[in-house]
Amino acid sequence: MHPATAAVAEIVRRIAPLDELERQHIDTTLGWLASTDDIFRRVRPATPPRHLVAYVVLVDPAARAVLLGRHRLAGLWLPTGGHVDPGEHPLDTARREAAEEIGVEARFDVAGSDPLFLTVTTTVGSGSGHEDVSLWYVIRGDRADGHALDPREFDGERWWALDGFALDDTDPHFGRFRTKLDVALRSAAG
Repeated sequence: MHPATAAVAEIVRRIAPLDELERQHIDTTLGWLASTDDIFRRVRPATPPRHLVAYVVLVDPAARAVLLGRHRLAGLWLPTGGHVDPGEHPLDTARREAAEEIGVEARFDVAGSDPLFLTVTTTVGSGSGHEDVSLWYVIRGDRADGHALDPREFDGERWWALDGFALDDTDPHFGRFRTKLDVALRSAAG
């Protein structure tokens, strides 16, 4: 196994699954990583047909809110993030994407520097037909800071309260992520 792929496998092994679906996604991802080193997207949108993504979820723990942007290509409310570049460590991707898309230096002191969540999702929108293996990193933000997302990728942004909001037009796993984030925030506060 290539060192970059081995590093990703180690990250994936450290994720504690929320539920059976996340356990299945972790197992699927570990099997994929064991079978190939071709895990980084090289050609848009789908070469290879499954590739690695780092979501970067900006969270205001005091307000119990997350920042989502209306993604231009997907047409969904999504966290910031992007594809892991060939040979890049996913944590470095999260840092890079936070700087590029939010204009902040990533602070991983809400849930730690490992991803909180992992999903395997078939994409939607103009780049549909491939699978994203998404590592969901959590970074600290403050909704009072007035973050503006990169207008080349997002056509708006909004802070959403963790408690009691529902979105139909978001990542299909976002509700489960909210549950896992809620557990992490309550654990940190308690």
